[in-house]
Amino acid sequence: MWYVIQVLSGTEEDTLEMLRKQIPEELLQKCFVFYYEGMRKYSGEWHKQKKLLFPGYIFVITDQVNSLYLALRNVRKLTRILGDKECFIPLSEAEVEFLRGFGGEEQLVGMSVGFIENDRVTITSGPLAGREGCIRKINRHKRTAKIQVEMFGQVIDATVGVEIVRKN
Repeated sequence: MWYVIQVLSGTEEDTLEMLRKQIPEELLQKCFVFYYEGMRKYSGEWHKQKKLLFPGYIFVITDQVNSLYLALRNVRKLTRILGDKECFIPLSEAEVEFLRGFGGEEQLVGMSVGFIENDRVTITSGPLAGREGCIRKINRHKRTAKIQVEMFGQVIDATVGVEIVRKN
């Protein structure tokens, strides 16, 4: 099952390394963060960059969440596994399928391409294709889209890369 660990923003990579080194494989099948491809302009040219999709969150796959929780107590920088007061709550099957479809096995949300016509956004390729309803705002200058997704039992705002090729 997939679970989410909340960590301090900016410590995701370091915490991932600690988890991989300190937690036995039988407790932690996989741990990762999701990225998105964004564009940044420097030296007069646009360059692709990987940026965190969900800052402050690490995803883990385990079948032994209680044993994993006990092992995680020895990892510094860790805050908590998401859940309620009585148990840890795994991501729902719908959330897992969304994340797999959105970021693939590489956990990387690629750039989407689309256009705006009569104030309506149409995405022609990329992970946002068919998911235009989750777009809340597009920043054409930064080549990003703010999206809202239901994740972790709440509505989460995230930023993804999008290239708008024309606007009418």
